[in-house]
Amino acid sequence: MSNLPFGFSGSGDDSGDDDERGKRSSDNPFGFGGGGAGGFDPAALGQMLTQFGQMLSNAGSSSGPVNYDLARQLAEQQLGPVPALKSGESDAVRDALRLAELWLDDVTPLPAGFRQGAAWTAKDWLSNTMPTWQRLCDPVATKMAGAWVEGLPDEAKQMLGPMMGMMSQMGGMAFGSQLGQALGQLSKEVLSSTDIGLPLGPEGTAALLPQAIATFTEGLDRPDHEVMVYLAAREAAHHRLFAHVPWLRQRMLATVEEYANGITVDFSAMEEMARNLDPATLGDPAALEQALSQGTFGPTTSPAQKAALQRLETLLALVEGWVDHVVSDAVHNRLPGADALRETLRRRRASGGPAEQTFATLVGLELRPRRLREAAELWRVLAERSDAATRDAVWAHPDLLPSSDDLDDPVAFAERFLMSRTSGSDNPMEELERTMARESEEAARKDEPGEDDGDAGDGPNLQK
Repeated sequence: MSNLPFGFSGSGDDSGDDDERGKRSSDNPFGFGGGGAGGFDPAALGQMLTQFGQMLSNAGSSSGPVNYDLARQLAEQQLGPVPALKSGESDAVRDALRLAELWLDDVTPLPAGFRQGAAWTAKDWLSNTMPTWQRLCDPVATKMAGAWVEGLPDEAKQMLGPMMGMMSQMGGMAFGSQLGQALGQLSKEVLSSTDIGLPLGPEGTAALLPQAIATFTEGLDRPDHEVMVYLAAREAAHHRLFAHVPWLRQRMLATVEEYANGITVDFSAMEEMARNLDPATLGDPAALEQALSQGTFGPTTSPAQKAALQRLETLLALVEGWVDHVVSDAVHNRLPGADALRETLRRRRASGGPAEQTFATLVGLELRPRRLREAAELWRVLAERSDAATRDAVWAHPDLLPSSDDLDDPVAFAERFLMSRTSGSDNPMEELERTMARESEEAARKDEPGEDDGDAGDGPNLQK
């Protein structure tokens, strides 16, 4: 985890200015000034409340661990004016998606996964993906906000009293500020609704961003329509997988929540931050976010979180590897530049571009399918040794999926999986359930009354 969620970082860099501020405020540990009894300055508190109220009125009425109204406002501000779609762009996107679906029908038994195709602007992407970002960000932000309050010294809690709710709102605004900055940047660069490997948009809607695709194509020596069709095939393949593997969407999002549940925070620098808090900061969301990122919080990564991270990275690699392999099969004889486009997008996904950086900043996880090439090779080997239907049967249950270790030896995994399908059952999970049922019945018969211990060995349980 190279980036900590919502700008929280580890050890800060103590400068001379910080030391000087600490000396000036050492007698009043929560930064409220020294004019009142016990170092409490009502005038400073009044100033803080006034500025905080002004900031709330400008940021909308969003409640919860993240101020999504503020996030949306800042993201749209960063985007600036968004030009409307040009004439014909929506039709071009829908035509590309329809063509891609026809080609995918030849290489996978999974049927079409979307009901409508759409062309989005960057602003459309923001609006349509915000509900999913909320689900991704809320677990981490909630955990951080709760740990923030729990980490306050008792005397700080007593002093703040009814302001505790306001402090939570401040944290929500700081999180919203960073979310808005990150999504504003990401919305300028994503090419489709599934570009970062997660199903961010509404179910049943496949979407491409023609304006972003045009910018992306400028750096390639390929015709515009060819790039559009290739990206449409990737979008359509993602939707087939997420629509017809019912547990996949939930498993990916639940892994993020599982990661969040393990967050613990080192609050050794809490008192230093509170001591140096400048009430003027409360009137500026960006300054507030910067204040909260000065080494105050130090989330630690537990073994359970590391395991969740590895599971998410492996699952992302399997999804991206399957899409990479299936799309390559579908288009390699139909698009002259398919191989070059495949390599370009592989590098874009695996090298950690804006998508990974944004997700690492927002949630604390790196959204990088590090082993995309190994996963694509595994799906290729499995299809080569069987067929497309057998390959895609691996998605029937999460327990059948390859592990990270299996990516090291795709041939061994393919042989093991194919052997399980020819051992008397087309579904290894059904075979496992039948075995468990037989063992349960045998155990129940052994416990039947009327058999004395001495005759147990002569009972029907041992007769075959």
